[in-house]
Amino acid sequence: MHETSTVTLPLHWIAHGRAGDKGNRSNISVIAYAPEFYPIMKAQITGERVAHLFRHRGAVRVARYEIPNLDALNFVIDEALEGGVNCSLNLDGHGKALSFLVLSLQVTVPVALQKLAKGFKEETNKEQKNPPSSP
Repeated sequence: MHETSTVTLPLHWIAHGRAGDKGNRSNISVIAYAPEFYPIMKAQITGERVAHLFRHRGAVRVARYEIPNLDALNFVIDEALEGGVNCSLNLDGHGKALSFLVLSLQVTVPVALQKLAKGFKEETNKEQKNPPSSP
């Protein structure tokens, strides 16, 4: 059996997010930066995992919708806004920043795809073209 080398990265290295709200419901979309990342997101960013992430906010249900034409996942999270914008004393009553909570999740990515990740910087041992001059 052939084993593939993998690396663990924060989700925000392979995807970006958008968030909205309606009442006490948060709507969070996670969109892959490259189509190669979509199957990874589908496999690893589950409704159960997102529900666990929002348990401290009192979320009672998470529905996950796949949007393959956009390489995206959409999560509808019920009871996640502490009553909603009109009821909550929360600083982010609309839940706009909640996409960052989802994007903080860790994902396992094949090393071969690591270079496509937005946060990846390949280490090089190249000499500087213009080394600093000495005094």
